[in-house]
Amino acid sequence: AVHERKSNGYLLIATSGGLNQQRTGITDAVVVARILNATLVVPELDHNSFWKDDSDFANIFDVKWFITYLAKDVTIVKRVPDKIMRSMEKPPYTMRVPRKSDPEYYLDQVLPILLRRRVLQLTKFDYRLANDLDDELQKLRCRVNYHALRFTKPIRQLGQRIVMKMQKMANRYIAVHLRFEPDMLAFSGCYFGGGEKERQELGEIRKRWTTLPDLSPDGERKRGKCPLSPHEVGLMLRALGFTNDTYLYVASGEVYGGDETMKPLRDLFPNIYTKEMLAEEELKPFLSFSSRLAAIDYIVCDESNVFVANNNGNMARILAGRRPNAKRLSALLMARHEMDWDTFSRKVKACQRGFMGEPDEMKPGRGEFHEYPNGCICEKPFIDELSQDGIRPPKLAVRNMTTEADSEMNGGNEESFDLPKQSERM
Repeated sequence: AVHERKSNGYLLIATSGGLNQQRTGITDAVVVARILNATLVVPELDHNSFWKDDSDFANIFDVKWFITYLAKDVTIVKRVPDKIMRSMEKPPYTMRVPRKSDPEYYLDQVLPILLRRRVLQLTKFDYRLANDLDDELQKLRCRVNYHALRFTKPIRQLGQRIVMKMQKMANRYIAVHLRFEPDMLAFSGCYFGGGEKERQELGEIRKRWTTLPDLSPDGERKRGKCPLSPHEVGLMLRALGFTNDTYLYVASGEVYGGDETMKPLRDLFPNIYTKEMLAEEELKPFLSFSSRLAAIDYIVCDESNVFVANNNGNMARILAGRRPNAKRLSALLMARHEMDWDTFSRKVKACQRGFMGEPDEMKPGRGEFHEYPNGCICEKPFIDELSQDGIRPPKLAVRNMTTEADSEMNGGNEESFDLPKQSERM
């Protein structure tokens, strides 16, 4: 990309949500700055979400790398120059754009304000840009998300040490992103069998979202909107053919119900490990910061042989892997006692076809941009020239999981459900 000669002003971005939701907001912020020909100020992270993490951008991401990597696309600065701030008659104008706004909206509605006020802040910036953009803007999204957003060196180092410990114990391991924290369950409006105590506890948490509608737990489950429980994740994996000697890395925050909730999964897969188990002392400086902990989990999940999520959230979208076909799985799980194990296993395998992390699942414009990165997937691996610190760089290559490759890696047996190594994303 070639820079315009003169910036139209400074763009301030306030992201929203947890780490991966904020990551998508940062990605779109760069693209919006490009659309507006604005100078982007390093985005502010959300300090007021459920997790109450006061980490700043520089605590999680490598700021210098971020600015340098995107220098040919967008000018990025750490702060608005004091001279500009002193010259302003009014504080920066603040606005919130509608969700999934297209580039024309930004040019028609946002650019005139930016030109008039010189400094503009966009608040709660999550999913504020349309999914379906032209190829150049989509490629910019991929450069940001899969290249420019590199974690800080301490996070990368600890993440890689945990990966090495997992790989030392087992040649292959599954990473399970278990989004089963109280906030997730409360937001879902689902019921997970915990009786009146669960209803009261999750009901209190749910009150923090004043605009959420009243939902039918049974209706949400039938629609496939409920995250799978740890037990249901274990049943799905066993039904897909993974044996009980498989090593699992569980990436999660505080699981609702604690050890009692996790016990059925441990019974199915005794070799379960977490970052807390593998890096107890090294993890202490990170324990008060949920987003930094999530970044460590991200690295270990990205390096896994198989990545599995119990929901279709932000982490599941960014990382390739198995996602539950929750609508069909929910019906099967509710009826599992009415069929023998072989029948259950066969039906799980059938309903999971198309949910195995293939990069060609989504059509442009339907899902989030990272669900169909076909236009910006590298066909061959390459080494990034900026990575000179001796730390393994983020994965920069994608190996498309073609039918031929899958057949070869499964020993020519098309019915095998052992996944090949997780596709590597930019």
